[in-house]
Amino acid sequence: MAYDNTVSVVGNLTRDPELRFTNTGLAVASFGMAWNQKSQNGEDKAHFFDIDVWRELAENVAESFSKGDRVYVFGRLNWSTWNATDGTQKSKVSITAEDVGLSAKWVNVSAGPKKERNAAPNNHASLPGRNQKNEEPF
Repeated sequence: MAYDNTVSVVGNLTRDPELRFTNTGLAVASFGMAWNQKSQNGEDKAHFFDIDVWRELAENVAESFSKGDRVYVFGRLNWSTWNATDGTQKSKVSITAEDVGLSAKWVNVSAGPKKERNAAPNNHASLPGRNQKNEEPF
């Protein structure tokens, strides 16, 4: 039986994304995220998550985001448990992100096309249908 295990979280990065590569060359980025929940008596309770991002999205996240950025994360919950050195059992919830983006709730954000890695310069001005100011024809 399959279970639908998706979550959407909005919060602030608690550390810059750390980009690493597996032995097979697969990119993985990790970062922390926090959001505050207001209780009925008005007190804030902070919640922290570790986020893992894979493949091309990992490289984009590492290039695009930094500590303090307010982002949304859409992904899957992961639950892990382990025995600590003192013999107690520990557990942690993390998120494997399928998409990450800037939140525009409190700031203006802008986005552009991602930069091609190791790509030749873009010389489309001389292509048919382009005007001399390098503007789109429509």
